[in-house]
Amino acid sequence: MLKNNLETVKNKIIAACQKANRNPKDVTLIAVSKTKPLSDIEELITYGVKEYGENKVQELCDKYENVSTPVNWHLIGHLQTNKVKYIVDKACLIHSVDSIKLAKEIEKEATKKNVVANILIQVNIAHEDTKFGIDENNIYEILDEIKDLHHLKVKGLMTIAPFVENPEENRVHFQKMHQLLLDIKSKNIDNIDMSILSMGMTNDYEVAIEEGATMVRVGTGIFGERNYNI
Repeated sequence: MLKNNLETVKNKIIAACQKANRNPKDVTLIAVSKTKPLSDIEELITYGVKEYGENKVQELCDKYENVSTPVNWHLIGHLQTNKVKYIVDKACLIHSVDSIKLAKEIEKEATKKNVVANILIQVNIAHEDTKFGIDENNIYEILDEIKDLHHLKVKGLMTIAPFVENPEENRVHFQKMHQLLLDIKSKNIDNIDMSILSMGMTNDYEVAIEEGATMVRVGTGIFGERNYNI
């Protein structure tokens, strides 16, 4: 099942790239492995999948310690400041930085461990009350506060679009995110890199790719439905 699902997702990524006249190599697929057993990850590794996304710090740490082959772990869920110390040297990219306070805590813990933490700024582009992320109108204030931090590197932006039946409804949000990324990039702010745009999940990643996503986070499309009762 995993192999077939993975091939389906890869083919859809290629088709979306062709539609948008983009190179599929410019889109990174993150297999969102939250709540899924390590055995699923081990199988996907044999198919060449190297990027995995986890929502919870404890689950990321457990899998990091036990996976047979080193892979890249992405922390894509909300990160509490008191959990930063556990993953700052384990996650290759923290997608969900949504406050200056969190960024400064990452800087503090990264300094202690002498690592540079790569982060994305999470933007609540649809202004949903139930979602984390900063308002796009506040992004420059945050960037100005963290651009001089030495153990933290802003690599781009991330958003979680609304869950909709028709993925076309999210196109406007993805367009806004891409434009925001281009606007920030044009300002050439020191220590602020805008090479990554993480957006799009199982139900809308094709539209996200058409609108400029460089990372898509696909869980159900690869692993199947989740059992949250385990």
